Amino acid sequence: MFKITEKAKIAESTFLMKVEAPKIAQKRKAGQFIMLRIDEPGERIPLTIAGSDTIRGTITIIFQVAGDTTRQLSTLNAGDYLLDVVGPLGHPTHIENYGTAVCVGGGLGIALVMPIAQALHDAGNHIISIISARNKDLLICEKEMQACSSEFMIATDDGSKGTKGFPTQVLQELINKGTKIDIIFAVGPVPLMAAVCRLTKPYNLKTIVSLNPIMVDGTGMCGGCRVLIDNKPKFVCVDGPEFDGHLVDYSNLMQRLKTYTGNGKDSVLQSVSKDSSCWKPPEERVGTTHMPSVSMHATERHAVVEQLAEGLSGAVAGGEKAGARKMGSIPRQKMPEQDPVNRIKNFEEVPCGYTPEMARQEALRCLQCKKPLCRDGCPVSIDIPGFIKLIAEGDFIAAARKLKETNALPAVCGRVCPQEDQCEKVCIVGKKFKPVAIGNLERFVADYERNNNAVTVPEPPEKTGYKVAIVGAGPAGLACAGELIKMGHDVTIFEALHKAGGVLVYGIPEFRLPKAIVESEVEYLRKLGVKIETNAVIGKAQTVDELLSNGFDAIFVGTGAGLPMFMGIPGENLNGVYSANEYLTRVNLMKAYNTKYATPIAMRKNVAVIGAGNVAMDSARTALRLGAENVYVVYRRSRDEMPARVDEIHHGEEEGLQFKFLTNPIKILGDEKGWVSGLECVKMELGEPDESGRRRPIPVKGSEFVLNVECVIMSIGNGPNPLIPSTTPDLQVNKWGNIVADLETCKTNKEGVFAGGDIVTGAATVILAMGAGKKAAKTIDEYVRAKKPATMSCCK
Repeated sequence: MFKITEKAKIAESTFLMKVEAPKIAQKRKAGQFIMLRIDEPGERIPLTIAGSDTIRGTITIIFQVAGDTTRQLSTLNAGDYLLDVVGPLGHPTHIENYGTAVCVGGGLGIALVMPIAQALHDAGNHIISIISARNKDLLICEKEMQACSSEFMIATDDGSKGTKGFPTQVLQELINKGTKIDIIFAVGPVPLMAAVCRLTKPYNLKTIVSLNPIMVDGTGMCGGCRVLIDNKPKFVCVDGPEFDGHLVDYSNLMQRLKTYTGNGKDSVLQSVSKDSSCWKPPEERVGTTHMPSVSMHATERHAVVEQLAEGLSGAVAGGEKAGARKMGSIPRQKMPEQDPVNRIKNFEEVPCGYTPEMARQEALRCLQCKKPLCRDGCPVSIDIPGFIKLIAEGDFIAAARKLKETNALPAVCGRVCPQEDQCEKVCIVGKKFKPVAIGNLERFVADYERNNNAVTVPEPPEKTGYKVAIVGAGPAGLACAGELIKMGHDVTIFEALHKAGGVLVYGIPEFRLPKAIVESEVEYLRKLGVKIETNAVIGKAQTVDELLSNGFDAIFVGTGAGLPMFMGIPGENLNGVYSANEYLTRVNLMKAYNTKYATPIAMRKNVAVIGAGNVAMDSARTALRLGAENVYVVYRRSRDEMPARVDEIHHGEEEGLQFKFLTNPIKILGDEKGWVSGLECVKMELGEPDESGRRRPIPVKGSEFVLNVECVIMSIGNGPNPLIPSTTPDLQVNKWGNIVADLETCKTNKEGVFAGGDIVTGAATVILAMGAGKKAAKTIDEYVRAKKPATMSCCK
């Protein structure tokens, strides 16, 4: 929580607040911003930092009431608290002694250009400041701007103070007089910045503008803040917020700022009604009957131990075990699910889980192999036969604890891990019958333990005194922390978002992975002693080098692959085009599906999702639940090449997704208001295999056609976030920006720094990231223990 220490109204609808945020106050520089969230239902909004007091530990924000969130913010007073303040974010202004610098601020932009002017003044520049507003009563920060200016000028639209007219007129007069100008900084409404740049471009005067578009996370993860710079998309939160003003596409910027005017619901567009059942809080929805939750109490209905013993005994001619024949007589237990007609109207979990009877029946199918291949197929080396045997014996709590010996997140893995490509793929039973449902059983016992309040925390080991920092609270970071804390080390996780879990909370939908389950797994790690700092953006609030110098003996970087990719086709910056990251983050992390939450999302009747992986399926199935009538999954290869899990494809088909195979988008069409109006595609055919082993798709001449859609979701992959590498220059990265680390030890080229998961390998699965986290923990343990004598640990 962040306390408001001071509030003042400084002009009509304009307020100044000072907020306790000592870490941000120490680090912030001119030009940087924060992401702010008022309360749990609130949205995240960017606000430029207007100043700071390092002694009092406060930052100053100045904002204008422009929407629901700033209106709510304006009602708070000194003594009230903000739930989340994240920063400092964005690149700071490049400050040097240019010579003569002109600072132009219009309206609220005066407050935003003020810290830039002050920093330029401190660097020895001759500052010419031009501030403007509609009238004298709307002028702000006059004294502060005058104090740091060598020359100070005012323009008002009505002439009530200073020059009557616009700041561009004052700037033009300076140019006409032959005033030497080395650089110009312009901050304010988009029309003002555009006008300044139109004026200065013919004179070749370098002009820097600061952009403040729509954002969700502020760290580059969602791509919602993208703007066109020199006709190329840039993410303001990681590439900016300042850009060469002569390269900005201001028309597109203006369009994108209107995305959520009226909550993104334009009567001209095919929008889903506000009365759609999915757009009501869950308790108010109609037609969303969920199957009753299953009983989670143990039963002695089956003499399981005896059946198991019988099933595993003896052999018959031909080398076939009698047990194998018996196990084949027990069919794989199908998990109950919500009916597709009901489930597309809610965000409740689709599978309902095993009953105890079903779990024990399924456990009976396990052969208890002496050399279990399933365990070798598990990236975190779970004792699969061991926990399944305990289920068969009816000891569900012991089974859960057996799982937790090697897996920090069993309830998560039981739901989202691709067991069909790992442990179940090599299951011996699966050679003749359907493999044992290992994932379903893992989910069952983890849920049983939690639902029966049987989660216990083991006795903590003796403390070693070594401190390890984990950067990123996603699967890799959580797994690494879970192992290290059990080894006796002090572990602190630094997470950029306001909730721990990484992709588990922002990427995977509620209907696949309920967030209460993620919170429960994270809470278990806290009970083990893991410290978790949210709203901590390493690379901004602190760097890797600062962590090392602040007492941490080792660092594990598990920041994932969170930078969304786009195709580079025309129309990608139209309103209604999302990255899958942004679309899912708005819905999952920020709960945009619930009208009690403030984060908006464009609701459209006709939606196209580009891609065919699990993230694409998550996006498409989410669009259905937001009320879309037609959701097209557009994929340039055939169904056989789809990388999504079989279960996800099956669920999508049941729910009514429309698959457009051998189809490739070539252009996104837009209307005169800048909104998506269609998706132009071309048919494809499969040629020879490419380097991935899949047949290369080739366009079919003359097969172009248009899909009538109003929303396009890009789900074609993610790249590594540059925050850590860009602020750790001696950390080696490859040509794609991934951190270079040994895949077995997770060591990087930098002493004391380890990395694993998607930031190293590129986007992969939750369980592979967890496996990397476990490997890293083992190596880190060996590293810190060898770093200094064990006798010193008690002195730390």
